[in-house]
Amino acid sequence: MEQAEYRAWQVKFERIRSNKVFETIVIAIIIFSALVIGAKTYEETTRFSQIMDWLDYAVTIFFVIEIAIRMAAEPRLKNFFKSGWNLFDFIIVVASLIPLDSAESVLLARLLRVFRVLRLVSIVPELRVLLSAFLKALPKMAYVALFMFIIFYIYGAAGSLIFREINPFYWENVAVAMLTLFRIATFESWTSIMYETMEVYPWSWMYYVSFIFFSAFIFLNMMIGIVLDVMQKESTAFDLEQGVGEAADIQHLRDEVRAMHDKLDHIYQAVQTPKERP
Repeated sequence: MEQAEYRAWQVKFERIRSNKVFETIVIAIIIFSALVIGAKTYEETTRFSQIMDWLDYAVTIFFVIEIAIRMAAEPRLKNFFKSGWNLFDFIIVVASLIPLDSAESVLLARLLRVFRVLRLVSIVPELRVLLSAFLKALPKMAYVALFMFIIFYIYGAAGSLIFREINPFYWENVAVAMLTLFRIATFESWTSIMYETMEVYPWSWMYYVSFIFFSAFIFLNMMIGIVLDVMQKESTAFDLEQGVGEAADIQHLRDEVRAMHDKLDHIYQAVQTPKERP
């Protein structure tokens, strides 16, 4: 009897968890929590500090109830912690329980509350796809970044050797020169640096143009290509998981063709005579 009652409550919690209205409320509370934290950074809101604290307590209580509902909706509690996203949410909610009135932990508590907004990633599936694509693209982007560092180092060393006497502020050594090149790569007033060196070396424009060609056109497009490739794969995997989109349709057709092939093979084996069988 107790097992049946527990199962009935578990089904109710599961319906609440999967309810779109409940998910929308959770998203709204997360956004509201982020706005409250942001409002506390303005001096004008210091006179409403007590109200802000009460709102923060209310949000924390809501998150505790929400995570409890999600945990109760699982047939087995350990299944909840098998998901990395659930574990992330649990850590964020538990960290929010650090009291704000403690002088020693007030800064840590406020910093941890800032990370509440990251719960949007675990709630919204599309954001999970973006984050997953970003994490999977990092290893490939690391090789591009290493190649960029090599080019930066070569150009930085050359720039320091050639332009150091013109303006040591920009070209004193290879490290400073690489910072200058990073500024040039972001197009932050790079022409003023170029015109300064062109007064001494008129041909120095070739140095800047070739560097921008590498950094802004080649490397940037390589980064974009990697991200787009991983994003396409993650979107395809997400569509397959949800059973929607062209990828899901193709997979469904493959499954049907495979099932039909198995049936034809079974029929062929059944109609064979003993003599015809190998």
